[in-house]
Amino acid sequence: MSHANELNCLWIPNVREKLKSLPFNIEEAWKNKNEAFQVPDAPGRDLPVLERGRRGERRGFSHPEGQARLLHDLASIELQAMELAYRSFVEFPNAPSEFREQMAELALSESEHLTLCLDRLEEYGFQWGHWPVYLSLWNSVSREDSLLDRLLIVHRYLEASGLDAGVSLLRKLAQSHSPALTQVVKKITEEEVDHVAFGSRWYQFFCREQRLDADHDFKQRLSVLSVQLPKRFEVIDPQVRQRAGFTEAEVKAAQELREQFLQEKKSSI
Repeated sequence: MSHANELNCLWIPNVREKLKSLPFNIEEAWKNKNEAFQVPDAPGRDLPVLERGRRGERRGFSHPEGQARLLHDLASIELQAMELAYRSFVEFPNAPSEFREQMAELALSESEHLTLCLDRLEEYGFQWGHWPVYLSLWNSVSREDSLLDRLLIVHRYLEASGLDAGVSLLRKLAQSHSPALTQVVKKITEEEVDHVAFGSRWYQFFCREQRLDADHDFKQRLSVLSVQLPKRFEVIDPQVRQRAGFTEAEVKAAQELREQFLQEKKSSI
């Protein structure tokens, strides 16, 4: 690993060091727009990483350990979201300046969510690394992605699915009497609406720029990319999706993909 990579948040294994490095990495990448920034095959981690699907047993949300485990899982998600935002920032240096500015702001927003989860986790008496993590979000993207691919995968599929899950999770937490945890999930869910809306706005912008019908392109591109996406089965919430810039046709396409994944799951049993 080169010295430059040692200072890059994508390569740094320690999560707190990643957080410290991110603002400097953004500033450096902004100043050196045409410089090639190396992206690792997998981001640095100093804790065990499991394969997709191996979840294991976990406590319910009424138990402090179950609440801590949820915070740990959320931290892992926010960490990958932060890394993916920074990755897009450096992998598409010729995108419009306004787009890159907003992407940098989004990466910093994800870092704030990550910090919130880590701090609350420690208040529960647990440390980052108490449980293993997954890289299913990071593994959904590819070096071959176009900018439209990346916007769809990260912001209009992964983060949009997270919105659906957040709304559902808040309903479950309402029965668990865990106000501190509920506050964290509520804050993240509310702010993720803007993150998904960012993807919606720019997806539509680049479709117009390329003279593509956004609704048609979304459905077609979602179908093509579905082979590399982690399967999500959470019920899709049309209202929160529309708040985040989804059209009715796009919501329908997302629902159809969910039904396809459900059918595939039933067939495999």
